[in-house]
Amino acid sequence: MSDEQIPMVATPTAEHHREPFGIGESSPRISWKTTAPADWTQQAFQIEVARTDVTHRTDWVTSEDSVLVDWPHRPLTSRERSDIRVRVRGGDGTASEWSPALRLETGLLEPADWTARAIAPEEPNEPERSDAERRPPLLRKEFAVGAADVERARLYVTAHGLYEIEINGRRVGDHVLAPGWTSYTHRLRYQTHDVTDHLRAGANAIGACLADGWYRGRLGFGGGHTDLYGDRVALIAQLEIVHRDGTVTLIATDTSWRAGRGPILSSGLLDGESYDARHELPGWSSPGFDDADWSPVDLVARDPATLIAPTGPPVRCTEEISPVLVTALDADRLLVDFGQNLVGRVRITVAGPAGHTVVIRHAEVLQDGELCVRPLRDAVSVDRYVLAGTGSETWEPRFTIHGFRYAEITGWRGGDPNRDIVARVHHTDMTRTGWFACSDEQVNRLHENVVWSLRGNFVDIPTDCPQRDERLGWTGDIQVFAPTAAFLYDCHGMLASWLRDVSVEQHDDGTVPWYVPAIPGGPQWTPTRPGAGWGDVVALTPWDLYQASGDTALLAAQYDSARRWVDLITELADESGLWNRGYQLGDWLDPFAPPDDPGAGRTDRHLIATAYYAWSLRHVAWTAEVLGRKDDRERYEELARRVRQAFTDEYVLPSGLMTSDTQTAYAVALRFDLLPDAAARADAGRRLAELVASGGHTIQTGFIGTPLVAPALSATEHDDTAYALLLQQECPSWLYALRHDATTIWERWDSMLPDGTVNPGEMTSFNHYALGAVAQWLHTTVAGLNASTPGYHDILFRPRPGGGITWASAVHESPYGRVAIRWEQQESELTVEATVPTGATGRIEWPDGAVTHLPTGTTTTSRPTAAPTNR
Repeated sequence: MSDEQIPMVATPTAEHHREPFGIGESSPRISWKTTAPADWTQQAFQIEVARTDVTHRTDWVTSEDSVLVDWPHRPLTSRERSDIRVRVRGGDGTASEWSPALRLETGLLEPADWTARAIAPEEPNEPERSDAERRPPLLRKEFAVGAADVERARLYVTAHGLYEIEINGRRVGDHVLAPGWTSYTHRLRYQTHDVTDHLRAGANAIGACLADGWYRGRLGFGGGHTDLYGDRVALIAQLEIVHRDGTVTLIATDTSWRAGRGPILSSGLLDGESYDARHELPGWSSPGFDDADWSPVDLVARDPATLIAPTGPPVRCTEEISPVLVTALDADRLLVDFGQNLVGRVRITVAGPAGHTVVIRHAEVLQDGELCVRPLRDAVSVDRYVLAGTGSETWEPRFTIHGFRYAEITGWRGGDPNRDIVARVHHTDMTRTGWFACSDEQVNRLHENVVWSLRGNFVDIPTDCPQRDERLGWTGDIQVFAPTAAFLYDCHGMLASWLRDVSVEQHDDGTVPWYVPAIPGGPQWTPTRPGAGWGDVVALTPWDLYQASGDTALLAAQYDSARRWVDLITELADESGLWNRGYQLGDWLDPFAPPDDPGAGRTDRHLIATAYYAWSLRHVAWTAEVLGRKDDRERYEELARRVRQAFTDEYVLPSGLMTSDTQTAYAVALRFDLLPDAAARADAGRRLAELVASGGHTIQTGFIGTPLVAPALSATEHDDTAYALLLQQECPSWLYALRHDATTIWERWDSMLPDGTVNPGEMTSFNHYALGAVAQWLHTTVAGLNASTPGYHDILFRPRPGGGITWASAVHESPYGRVAIRWEQQESELTVEATVPTGATGRIEWPDGAVTHLPTGTTTTSRPTAAPTNR
């Protein structure tokens, strides 16, 4: 048998970890991907777990499973390392070689594993905390290590606030804004670092810099709030050094540490950072530094039971972007255009006299040739660097982040700004899993804008926008965008963590906050009221992630949260099942809503509320079925049927029209399957297409309707209308923004007005991913790549050419491997090249309804078909 015919197994993975180091699961599920000949199918597998004390190898397990397979041995303990290998066997008896080994290591799994205490700089005697006391502190401790006998060293670390940590003058790790933002009262993430190479024989030192971050920094709109979780930043660090003889040296935060102040004068996520290089303390995190004038530390309360390991990757710098244009303004000001609206920070290299200050201001857009900062509202977004005067100095803020395309730099003393000014892009370092392209470059740019908005708003939590005084985890935004996100990136671990925060912050009666973590938000948002489309995130988003990954454990973890939500709405609804009372946001930012009331769209808010109630009930029923909860399934199915009937009776007229004769109403009714029969669906589809056409194929929907309207048109055989909607360039439309050089998705369809001025409304973000949910229609309909069953175990290729687009492609790295399609329309023939990974099945459903079943591997096939419609 040739090498090409022998299956090969790639390095396995554990849970959804990109880096399975310091994980919190004692029995992590294992997945693997196999490359094999087209006619090969897995019939059995073996998993080998090499542990410190034993190597366990399963017998051959007869199964086709290769995704999230149960841990095959006794649970791991804290700090335990293991190497995981897999091999597979086909029905013909052909077995693969063992895969490369996955090295994984657990973190601290039990509260009793923690010796470290939370420490903070000594509390001042004055009753009022001065600005100096809010200055980011430094903490340090010296310790000794025996002569060259270290086998390994691990640092387990977290903070109240943000931290960066150093050992012997060298930074540990590359995490940014660690430990991230969680519902701190309930869950505080810690990180695990391998610091073996940081240590030296003899004297050593460890030092940390802390900042306010989300813990006690200013957050939210309307001026914001400080000290939301506590009024003192603190460090929890536990360094465990394992020697070759098995003994352990433990260096943990306690009252023996010392506290001082460094060169960071102030730092806030909304306000920016000020740094005075004249106050730098060379060697402060190295042994031998004189800290005699530093102060003692206090112990701060923190229950170790609330310390949790991450389930997703950290925030990192993922890209650097140089300026595309630098313009010299008056005096010593530079206006820098990076050509891309991004989220991150500016790094500068400057030289000048001691005490000279360089100021960096940030904005997403220009108006009249200057930064337009009004959309930032109360976010200051200004960084300041005071030079030490020691020659060439390179600086980047450490504990803040900005949303910007443009930077104004005052006091520039650098060399070539195109070389010495760099924008560094920061976001949660997820693995990219999805791509799209087509023959229309404007559509490609639109898709790229969606990707950039996702990157900029997936900064530890899924935020609404990254620039103004908000940056909150709005539940409605991710609810509509989750399918798009899960196609483009492996965001499962990150969103699973955020959903746990949603469930712990869910009210006792089942109410879901508008945004999580929840902070005060003014009378419109506090106290929280149940809101359709937003609270439904607990029922819909776990299901969307399950569809992308096949992970039933996430459904189980979030089931109680979903059930509590629909049970609450059952109590709020009337006897027929209508959710027809209470405050609702409706089709938020409908372009016809008045500027001062973005929820006052043309679609009845309670029509939308009842539709979401029915849709969430169905999802809870489906989830109950997956989880084997038969009684719950039957109960919620019956409730869903009742609400569906109530919806039809109340909102669908005998003529077939709806009481709200709007695009959103028909799209919701169609996509949520709320119409009584096929004839009613056809009528609704025709009316939706008429409304889109009569509106000049411009957008007439808000946050609720926009993700649904193109799929609803396609589902009722109105692809041409959907394409015309997609390709419209007049305002409001997706492509209108491109005429104004948009490089991300806007919050409002007219965030920039046709005359080039910025919308005067308060909510005018230029980086807001929700309206970019149309990208999922690009993936599933324009390119035609669909998961027919959860986790892409069965793949449906269903391309629907149109709009004058002559070719399109999509690629997705699924749990089974690479799934891909590329189609090309040539006159009256449609050619499709499709890739099905080993372990999955696939089929093409052609525009004329014919079906072609595909083998694994890449297949190219053609079929006569009508040429795509030109606009």
